[in-house]
Amino acid sequence: MPSATSTSLAKPKPPQAAEAAPASDDATLFRAAVGDVSPLPDPGRIAPTPARVAPTPRRRATDTSAPPDLLSDHVPHDSAADEELGFLRPGVAPQTLRRLRRGHWPIADEADLHGMNRDAARSYLVTFLNHCHDQNAKCVRIIHGKGLSSKNNEPVLKQLVRNWLMQRPDVLAFVPAPAAEGGSGAVIVLLKRGK
Repeated sequence: MPSATSTSLAKPKPPQAAEAAPASDDATLFRAAVGDVSPLPDPGRIAPTPARVAPTPRRRATDTSAPPDLLSDHVPHDSAADEELGFLRPGVAPQTLRRLRRGHWPIADEADLHGMNRDAARSYLVTFLNHCHDQNAKCVRIIHGKGLSSKNNEPVLKQLVRNWLMQRPDVLAFVPAPAAEGGSGAVIVLLKRGK
């Protein structure tokens, strides 16, 4: 006589109907499960083709179509006292000016505005800064001159360049260049990374 424990431990055999049906019988099984269902009539819709959007090309450094010039020539105040201190955009660490004066960042590019009038210098500066932005330049030198050949030996571009730089949101800071790199006739500019 078999014991009660031996019969309770025996594994039951799976029913024959649960065996896997061949792949060809799947459609037959589905039709049997669905029953007498008829498909919906064709609405006659045509699926729209997705519109192909052309990518916007990046502006190249050699592109001659410069963005509109939004820099003002108006100098809000006489900043001759601030000339030696330089400019620091709000929110930038104060030690940035000290690092910029000491040459912490290598000069990536240079613009020379000697001999240009106000309009030519502004246009050239905008194009140069846009090029630096595209090239991801961090630190540049802009030579505006000391004004020795201008009327009354006064530097016209010096204050204008500083004013234009303060209007650009990508300019983080600038200081007068060291004597060996142009002195009061040039500025070293720290730019926000382009990308």
